[in-house]
Amino acid sequence: MTPTPDTLLDGTHTVLTPEYVEFRFTLAGVYSRFLAWLMDALIVGFVATVVLLVFQVAMAAFPGFASALGIVVYFLVDWGYGITLETVWAGQTVGKRVMSLRVIQESGVRIGFYHAALRNLARVVDRLPLLYLVGGSVALVSRSHQRLGDLLAGTIVVRERRLKVPSAIETRGEEGLLADPLFVSRVKRLSTEERELVLSAALRREELRLEARLTLFSALGSRLQDSLAMEKPAHLSDEKWTLLVAAALLPAPAARPGRPTSGPRSTSPGPRSPSATSAYPR
Repeated sequence: MTPTPDTLLDGTHTVLTPEYVEFRFTLAGVYSRFLAWLMDALIVGFVATVVLLVFQVAMAAFPGFASALGIVVYFLVDWGYGITLETVWAGQTVGKRVMSLRVIQESGVRIGFYHAALRNLARVVDRLPLLYLVGGSVALVSRSHQRLGDLLAGTIVVRERRLKVPSAIETRGEEGLLADPLFVSRVKRLSTEERELVLSAALRREELRLEARLTLFSALGSRLQDSLAMEKPAHLSDEKWTLLVAAALLPAPAARPGRPTSGPRSTSPGPRSPSATSAYPR
């Protein structure tokens, strides 16, 4: 692959999958992370101010308690904001979403509550003595641009790339397997790690060399047969089989006015496609 300008500027983080295929993530630079933090800080400050206004009466009655309450409220809002959004939005806050940044694990998968809590609670140290001087200094010398919180939680901040969804994933309803409720229901029961592996492989398959591409989808095809407890139809390649699984993971598109939905929602009679009957449960 030829490195893009932003890759050369920000650096890359390479993840080697169990199938010995490399995925490269573009690391977010300190400048873009600072801008994202600045947006989030403004939001946190505004929310904290609104919360403090609610307690204005109590603060007026107990002036000595006011300053302590303000500090406590600010830190609760600050920590709650980062932990909650990064958990719910899979590693993003408002600032990170605007800057197209995302926090992920070093293994390349999404973070959970545990990782979000660790990296956000460590901000107390990263902020010292002011404006993230400690965290920013550590990120500058860290190979993967990690501040102390990232090193503690095992996370990295990457720049999201806008990848076009392959046409094979967009053609819902044109393959008989996608009209098979048994197939779709079993796909929906895949683990989070398996889902992300399938979708990442489908989205980035054009970046792989032919040999690595064949190796990856061969391993994924076998793994999906075991996970779904279904035989792969003989007429499908391992890559096409994986892409159909990826298509089943995507939300169904909204029906256009005046047009019936496709796949299992269609009630028109007629013979079923051969591909709908060629995958049998084991």
